[in-house]
Amino acid sequence: MTVIGIFGPTASAKSRVAEAVAERIPAELVSADSFQVYRGLPILTNQPSGRVRMVGIWALDREASVGDFAPLAQAAIDEILAAGRTPVVVGGTGLYLRAALAELSLPPPPRPGARERWERVYDEEGPGAAHARLAEVDPAAAEIVHPNDRRRVVRALELAEAGSSLAPGDDRLWGGETRHPTVVFGLDLPKVVLERRIEQRTREMFDRGVEDEVRRALAGPISSTARQALGLDEVATIPREDAIAAIVVRTRRYAAYQRKWMRRIPGIVMVDADRPPGEIADDIVALACTRERVPRPRG
Repeated sequence: MTVIGIFGPTASAKSRVAEAVAERIPAELVSADSFQVYRGLPILTNQPSGRVRMVGIWALDREASVGDFAPLAQAAIDEILAAGRTPVVVGGTGLYLRAALAELSLPPPPRPGARERWERVYDEEGPGAAHARLAEVDPAAAEIVHPNDRRRVVRALELAEAGSSLAPGDDRLWGGETRHPTVVFGLDLPKVVLERRIEQRTREMFDRGVEDEVRRALAGPISSTARQALGLDEVATIPREDAIAAIVVRTRRYAAYQRKWMRRIPGIVMVDADRPPGEIADDIVALACTRERVPRPRG
């Protein structure tokens, strides 16, 4: 039996498409999202309402890592296959999707305190100086990381200190075989449509109460990885309209990165996502049935 992967930029309706696929064939959903693993931020992280494995599995004070995520996601996929159902792995975090579908050669663990030290360097010396340091120790990583991308600059410096590199690690992500026969579908839609959806979804988050959700989350212990959830700082620190505008800009930038990442997946089957989720699901099921051993639709 085959695993179905669904990848796409934020606001491309991945979860709704995956749910529609599961209505058509015997399937279970597995999330591959680096922030949906947390409990306590369902609105901010756009968690699905139905049962999806690997959603809300960790408390906010847990330091999350792809190394911890991978064996749990793989075990969930194996269990679904053993029950005779199709795993539908859906997400927009490329590394987590890959970790669920294949064995990864992970970089060495960072030295104790390294991340906090490099975060201080970035904050105290500024983005330009931190990026210049990265260019000295890992020119290849510096070429693919923008100075204003604090998280990736810090991660690249952390990896360089540990004797690894962000650049070759990213390039190798999709170089190996998947653990099970797999077909990955990419949700593609026009940039203008995606940007409109991003703004609409951001405003809906505030209508649903994301400010209270973030306030509750920050009232208790929260890990450094959970604090990186897109929009958390904006919601917590600036007025609503300013926060909406800032989150929209950041989300559009992240979506552009996801679109680039998506096109690097070997053998990905691109589908037009500017349609209702049910129509997209029909195409995914039909294509999967012709390419791999996927159960025929119900009825």
